[in-house]
Amino acid sequence: MAEFWGDDSWRQIAYTTKRDLFGHLDKEENEVVAEGFRQRLLRLAGFKHVPEPLPMRNTKGATVYYLFFASQTPTAENIVIDIFNKYRRRGAK
Repeated sequence: MAEFWGDDSWRQIAYTTKRDLFGHLDKEENEVVAEGFRQRLLRLAGFKHVPEPLPMRNTKGATVYYLFFASQTPTAENIVIDIFNKYRRRGAK
């Protein structure tokens, strides 16, 4: 994950400060991690327009991964938002 993310800061986003029965940190919801990556694209990578990612779901409705889009132009963002919104609820249970 550090290689994909670029450093180890993902751990601060992916885990809560709460511990489970065995003393391990609890995992955050996938949406929280996806939003953290979106913010990283905006702040660190310098993209001006990064709409909410599109959750890609399997046939049972479970999110398998998120499709991100990043751009420097608002027109591209508006086009992608329209496309993402068309498919956002598809497969959701």
